[in-house]
Amino acid sequence: MKQNPETEMIESLAKTILVAARTAPKGKGIDDIVTCMLDNAEKAELANRMEELGKIKGMKFLIRDAKNVRDADAIVLIGLKSSGASGLDCGACGYETCREMLDAKKVKKEFTGPHCMIKYMDLGIAVGCAAAKAKDLCVDNRILYSAGAAACYYGMMDVDVAMALPLSVKGKNIFFDRPSAR
Repeated sequence: MKQNPETEMIESLAKTILVAARTAPKGKGIDDIVTCMLDNAEKAELANRMEELGKIKGMKFLIRDAKNVRDADAIVLIGLKSSGASGLDCGACGYETCREMLDAKKVKKEFTGPHCMIKYMDLGIAVGCAAAKAKDLCVDNRILYSAGAAACYYGMMDVDVAMALPLSVKGKNIFFDRPSAR
């Protein structure tokens, strides 16, 4: 008899979750989404980087979230590597035209920007589809800005913006009953 075999499925489930991100609808059909799954060493590195960034920025929630990253059974990252703009000149990016936004000097902090709002929406839809697929598969998860920010800040992923989804198949959801980060 094999006890608790469900824990052996996490890599396969994580890949299925990333399929949902990949196949999510994209504006004008242009796919600028980048996905990855961390191995155990990369997961530990990300948690360490989150703690570093938390100290640099004075943001305690990064340190709190690093524990979730360490305790997760798997971590997937979903990012945006923008290839341009939608061409709608909608102004949602804060510029009159797409050309002005594309010509603007990029700011680099945790993330780079500005980028086309349609691209940001594509990222949000991809992350939402991944979280929904995790829910459908009964895999506990939580969308973490903090882990995506640290992955970008330290160049762990070649993207402009990223979000992380830590995944867990434990008997209790480890991502929601946690102390506040005051």
